[in-house]
Amino acid sequence: MDHGNRRHLSRRGMLGGLAFGAAAFATRGAFAEELVRTPPQTEGPFYPDHLPLDTDNDLLIINDEITPAVGEVTHLSGRILDARGEPVRNAVVEIWQVDNQGAYLHSGSDNRSARDANFQGFGRFLTGSTGEYYFRTIKPVPYPGRTPHIHFKIWKGREALLTTQCYINGHPGNERDGILRRITDPASRKAVLVDFNPVAGSRIGELAAKFDVVLGFTPEA
Repeated sequence: MDHGNRRHLSRRGMLGGLAFGAAAFATRGAFAEELVRTPPQTEGPFYPDHLPLDTDNDLLIINDEITPAVGEVTHLSGRILDARGEPVRNAVVEIWQVDNQGAYLHSGSDNRSARDANFQGFGRFLTGSTGEYYFRTIKPVPYPGRTPHIHFKIWKGREALLTTQCYINGHPGNERDGILRRITDPASRKAVLVDFNPVAGSRIGELAAKFDVVLGFTPEA
């Protein structure tokens, strides 16, 4: 992985965003015996082939532009945990997804000509002491052949720990999605289904989603 300038792993907006899930980060290693390993999923063909100049954790604003991306604003947070339920510190969390038009930040995306130029499409976050991460992004939308989803890739140093995807819990397209259907274990499938809930008091209809990633092993420090 190209670590690049550390500013691209900044926690811009983190303090406000983590307020949506701060209580969840307080318990370390609790209920480890109940944790379900997050199943690996395909990286797919649309990991960005040209990374944006801005790769921080706010996918709605590119650098210092003032025009935000189109879509339902979503505060996506969670923790990266090892097999024992302990937080994984200093892990790089990468996400990528289509914009509100269903276009990836990739030259091979079918409708790339309609892509929202204000949507970053890709972001990174460096986890803290409780393994937490936070992104401000949009609620994922479907595109031909796929139900809405967000891609995740977790790194520790140069080692890729896990590649997976998360999905909107209850979306009607889930049962027809070939990638999601490959997860045949009910508990494992449930582990990648995420509730996108309205943020109380938001005047613009913001959503909050929480997705904890549980590794099947304990990475080296």
